[in-house]
This record gives sequence, C-alpha cells and structure tokens, in this order.
Amino acid sequence: MTQPFPFTAIVGQDEMKQALVLTAIDPGIGGVLIFGDRGTGKSTAVRALAALLPSIEAVDGCPYNCATLPGTCPHCAQHPGKSLKSRPAPVIDLPLGATEDRVTGALDIERALTQGEKAFEPGLLARANRGYLYIDEANLLEDHIVDLLLDVAQSGVNVVEREGLSIRHDARFVLVGSGNPEEGELRPQLLDRFGLSVDVGSPSDIGQRVEVIKRRDAYETDKAAFMKRWRAQDTKLRKAILAARATLADIKTPDDVLEDCARLCVALGSDGLRGELTLLRTARALAAFQGDTALNRTHIARIAPAALSHRLRRDPLDDAGSALRVERAVAELFG
Repeated sequence: MTQPFPFTAIVGQDEMKQALVLTAIDPGIGGVLIFGDRGTGKSTAVRALAALLPSIEAVDGCPYNCATLPGTCPHCAQHPGKSLKSRPAPVIDLPLGATEDRVTGALDIERALTQGEKAFEPGLLARANRGYLYIDEANLLEDHIVDLLLDVAQSGVNVVEREGLSIRHDARFVLVGSGNPEEGELRPQLLDRFGLSVDVGSPSDIGQRVEVIKRRDAYETDKAAFMKRWRAQDTKLRKAILAARATLADIKTPDDVLEDCARLCVALGSDGLRGELTLLRTARALAAFQGDTALNRTHIARIAPAALSHRLRRDPLDDAGSALRVERAVAELFG
C-alpha cells in the first residue's frame, strides 16, 4: 500500500493545513471547502492528514466501520461473533459522475437475482464512516447530491428508503470539498453548510517553489528515507491532535467571547446563527490545539476568515475579497 506524503512535509498552505487539523480535532465543525488552483496540494493534504491520525478500531469485515460489539449496522446484525480489528481511517473519493444509489447505497441486485433475497449494498457514505469523504471539483457536483451529502454530514446518519428497503446506518465523516472557482461556484446556501472555507494558491516565492520540488522529488526517489525523515514531526502533530481532543470539552468559554462572535457576525451581515456556532467550535478547537484553557478574542480573530468568509453576501460596492472583509471587520471591532 502506497504511503501518503507526510502532512508536516507539505510546504506552505498554512490556512488549509490549519483548517484540516481543526476538523480532525472536532469533526463537528462541519468539514472544509478548499478553493484554488490545480496542483496546490489539496488532495495530498487530505490523504496525508488521514494517514497521520491513529487507526480506528472497527468490527472485522464490517463495511460500515462499526466501532462497538455488537455493531449496530445491518451487516453486524447478520454476522454476529466478529471481533474488533484495527484499520486505517478511511479516505473515500466521491467521483463527479456518482449516482445517488452509489452514494447512499441501494438494493444488492446480484443477491436479488441469484438468491432471491432483498439485501442492501452499502454505498460510499458507509465506507466513509469515521473517516473522510473527499470531493474533488465539488462545485461541479450535481446539486441534489451535494444537498444529500451535507444533510448526512450534519446529522451523522444515512437513511435509505427505497425498493422495499428501510436502512439506517451511521455516517459520521469529515466532508472535504475542493474546486477551482473559475469552473463554477457552489450555491450560497450550500456554501453556508460547510464549516470552514479556505483559498489556496500556487506559491509565488521562488524559494518556496524550489522546496516543494525538492521534497516531492525526495519522496518519489527514496520514499523510505523521506518518510523516516518526517516521521518525528508527524508523530508530534498526531500527539498534539489527540491531546486537543482530550481537552476540548474542558475549554472555558467566557460570555464576552460569545458577544464577540455575535458582534462580528452581525457586523458582517451573516444570515442565521450557523456562523456564530461554527466560529465558536472552531475557536475552541484552536484553543485546545494550542494548549490554552479558555477562549479569548485572539482565537476568534485567527479563525474568523475561514469560518465566515464563505457566508457573506456579495457587496457590489466593495471590491475586497471575502477574507479581507472579515479581517477588516475583525480589526474594526477588536482593534
């Protein structure tokens, strides 16, 4: 099995890496949308982070990655007596041409024809449970598929009611979408459902570009030596993520920080309350990652562009990008 490129060896793209790490600490943030040029390390970063995280314990042979014995899925009900087995955190790619049946699961036609049984064939959502679901060119995906994915990602449960089947199974995953804005945009109501959004671009600094070439070449030329070189840094980051997960629930949230979240969202004209809630969860994950015990204004200011920039209405009188508008509002409100 090919080892993914080490996460800590990725050059630059700090906002993207921070967003992915924070969703690894708290998957409830709601996933990450990454917009930018091709070849900027989007898919590399997703696979690298999943490989960085500890393996999951799942029922042996279970296509739903059930975490307990006995499992709660349809497969475990039909195959009792299995044991838990370690497996890598799944990273599932969702192709653009995938049908709804392929995504959610459908009737197992082969068993229906050969055995006369009405059985369920799990889809991509089942395989992505407790891992990552990655959509390249998410802005080109059909709207009804995107709606379905976002609903399941938020509820954590996939419900299938068709062809006489009634199936419900866990589908808790971090949804990561990427795309090139020049090829089309997601609808605003869908953008709002992603927890974080970051823009990535090709580095303009010559030294940084040269370092990217060197590291990629070293990875492809002598993979074993390159992986060994970055193992310590990846291990350090893994421990920091696990430590942040353990302390996440203990982070204190003063009322004045909640007021800051609300004031910032009102100033930016963010619709609804999803912006404040995402801002709070992401800031809490950042505080835990940094080893802090309580939220403060610095945490809010640092993650505000990623949490709010994709929730803003377009202002025809303001040529500044969304992230710059958020940064400007942060500076005006917080100083």
